[in-house]
Amino acid sequence: MAFDAEVVRKDFPIFETQAHGKRLVYLDSAATSHKPRQVIDRMVRFYETENANVHRGLYELGEKATVAYEGAREACARFIGARSPRSIVFTRGTTESINLVRFTWAKENVREGDEILVTEMEHHSNLIPWQMFCADTGAVLRHLPMDQELAHLDMEVLQEYITEKTKLVCITLMSNVLGTVNPIRRIADAAHSVGARILVDAAQAAPHLKFDVNDLDADFLAYSAHKMCGPTGAGVLYGREDLLEAMPPFHGGGEMIREVWSDRATYNEIPYKFEAGTPNIAQAIGMGAAVEYLESLDMDAVHKHETAIATYAIEQLTAVGATVYGPKDPAERGGVVSFNLDEVHSHDMATILDQEGVCIRAGHHCAQPLMRKLGVPATARASFYVYNTPDEVDILIAALDKAKGWFI
Repeated sequence: MAFDAEVVRKDFPIFETQAHGKRLVYLDSAATSHKPRQVIDRMVRFYETENANVHRGLYELGEKATVAYEGAREACARFIGARSPRSIVFTRGTTESINLVRFTWAKENVREGDEILVTEMEHHSNLIPWQMFCADTGAVLRHLPMDQELAHLDMEVLQEYITEKTKLVCITLMSNVLGTVNPIRRIADAAHSVGARILVDAAQAAPHLKFDVNDLDADFLAYSAHKMCGPTGAGVLYGREDLLEAMPPFHGGGEMIREVWSDRATYNEIPYKFEAGTPNIAQAIGMGAAVEYLESLDMDAVHKHETAIATYAIEQLTAVGATVYGPKDPAERGGVVSFNLDEVHSHDMATILDQEGVCIRAGHHCAQPLMRKLGVPATARASFYVYNTPDEVDILIAALDKAKGWFI
């Protein structure tokens, strides 16, 4: 069946509401997506019929909860092509996943004078942890630059930035500002050629692109539920099993142990070694339901739908005089479109559009170094997802005309 956003839209209860008495046009899914009934109902069913702690109860209800929880882990592994659910660590989201690598693998393997490579387009969640780590250890943080068009990474200088000193490369698969899809495999090959590891921030990519961690050759990869039709407070760290086996625990407490004495302990097998305490059970189950929902839509169809709308939006925004940032070729981007109108500050624009029922993001998008590279303090951002339709681009453009009218 052809992808039909109007049909998909009916799965999302939020669109039964209005904004300021007008149709809700939600163009901020890069910040967080809405949730379909299938996910909401699955979480409610857990609380109503399966609620118990996982892994510990030997009674039927506990077994049901554990089966549902571990079923979600299997779904999250399948979604990214992981060979085993043992490589899937449940976290609270991408930020925690990245910090887990910081406090475990990096702490054990990166020393003073070693180098960590990030890029100029990273979200703060994949930058600040490494700034803090380098400040603590004396490691050196380097930034792979953008090209002259400020739409892609400058791959011509990659070999200058990945050297024998490089121990870890941390890179986004898709920029939350530019929509740029980065050539992860090429960068992974360069990293592995010098014995470095690569950590991929897939928070923006996982909801929109079909990919396989083995094809990417990622050592670590992180993504979050709330950007992909799932609940907040749930995410995944994928790690190669051999790396996870060798890493020390992240948090101490219950569940992550095997045996405990008064003065020492041995630790659980992976992934449980990294999941101390009672986890976000319902959220993980909701994440599994979100994965199944997206799989039912076909991720290739999702990406094609979003890039078609983004392409149309770029055309229309350019026609009204907006400056649009990032690649213009739909083959090189996702459904995120950042732009500015000279006449209107992005914050004013977002406020005025809200009165028209249109939700966009305005600001630095947790990417202040990239904003400085672009030479702007902020941008407006429209991000498209499975429930958006081309006529919502027309509504956006009409609302922008009204915004311009306030300032001209």
